Amino acid sequence: MKSNVKNRFLKYVQIDTEADPLSESCPSSMKQKDLGNLLVKELTELGIDNAFMDEYGYVYAKIPSNSNKMKIPKLFFCAHMDTAPDCSGNNVKPLVHEKWNGEDIVLPDDNSVIISRKNHPYLKEKIGEDIITASGKTLLGADDKAGIAIIMDFAEKIVLNKDISHGEIRILFTPDEEIGRGVDKVNTEILDADFGYTLDGGELGTIEDETFSADFISFKINGVATHPGYAKGKMKNASKILADFLSALPSDSWCPEATDGREGFVHPVSIKGGLETAEISFIIRDHDTKKLVEYKNRLIEILTQVIEKYEGSSFTFQLIEQYRNMKEILSQFPFVVDYAIEAMKRANIKTKNTIIRGGTDGSRLSFMNLPCPNLFTGEMGIHSKEEYVSVQDMEKAVSTLIELVQVWEEKTN
Repeated sequence: MKSNVKNRFLKYVQIDTEADPLSESCPSSMKQKDLGNLLVKELTELGIDNAFMDEYGYVYAKIPSNSNKMKIPKLFFCAHMDTAPDCSGNNVKPLVHEKWNGEDIVLPDDNSVIISRKNHPYLKEKIGEDIITASGKTLLGADDKAGIAIIMDFAEKIVLNKDISHGEIRILFTPDEEIGRGVDKVNTEILDADFGYTLDGGELGTIEDETFSADFISFKINGVATHPGYAKGKMKNASKILADFLSALPSDSWCPEATDGREGFVHPVSIKGGLETAEISFIIRDHDTKKLVEYKNRLIEILTQVIEKYEGSSFTFQLIEQYRNMKEILSQFPFVVDYAIEAMKRANIKTKNTIIRGGTDGSRLSFMNLPCPNLFTGEMGIHSKEEYVSVQDMEKAVSTLIELVQVWEEKTN
């Protein structure tokens, strides 16, 4: 059956769904519902007449089992509709570089944006494939519209091909994953599933069952305000205290630009303030959840030492849990990953078990009694103008899902 994943993808990325981290609504940008409405329409046209979008912008759909077996676990496949606010998602112009010859890809709307094998080593494996990029002024949106296109193409194939045996399947498209709110309003009763997979990974064959654990911590520094004309020996400028705090943090370790692999980090993401008060916020990350407490305590210790130099000043802090390492849950259900590996092997794909230096909707879903690793889509160079995806990678992801639902059906007694 001919793949339609490329055409779906090209259509979806032209719909602006950039998330807004400053908005308190859900979804954070109402334009995400433009894509949600289209997806509901397309699912309905496939004959999935229960598809709908709720008030928060979540899209749900259910495909009934076609197997005689009664106890097949109910699977869901999930992707997010929003794009990252790190780079504009407005007026995306996707370009297809057919049978790419390996030369640097110079994007036409901004010739300074060059996608090369030097900066993107994975491209060395994609020579001869069809590479999709944006035009140079925006991100592409493969993160995660590649995942959406894959799930939609998969849904079309299993609805039309009754020879693919499977249990009950659920589809979930979420808003606001890029700003950490992807499952804030998900309705698990409507979803009605047992296990799932997010389609939000990168290189062909990767399956990710381990993420960072993540917290958000903010500090409010209280200085001593006086008239600047009479401030000698009295004023304690909160912004200068904040600057000293930042300067006291290590720059050769414990930060994103100096860590990789399983190394955690502390990362300042916003600062504001003036004379009387100043505020700074951090995200703290590690694969070992226990280390987050160590990181918090170290930050408090450093700021306490800084504050001691400024008599009369003080600080308060607030800690917010964001998500936890999905491995803590998935280790209890190893077959969820094993079945995905088996599906990739059947699709003649070499598997790569990797970790995520970040999180996915699957991180939080796993802790909502929905164990959920992350599968590849081919999306690369994400959150930037150099984002790209291989059509063939997306097609192989579709093949993986087709094999995966059959593995689950076969493994059920």
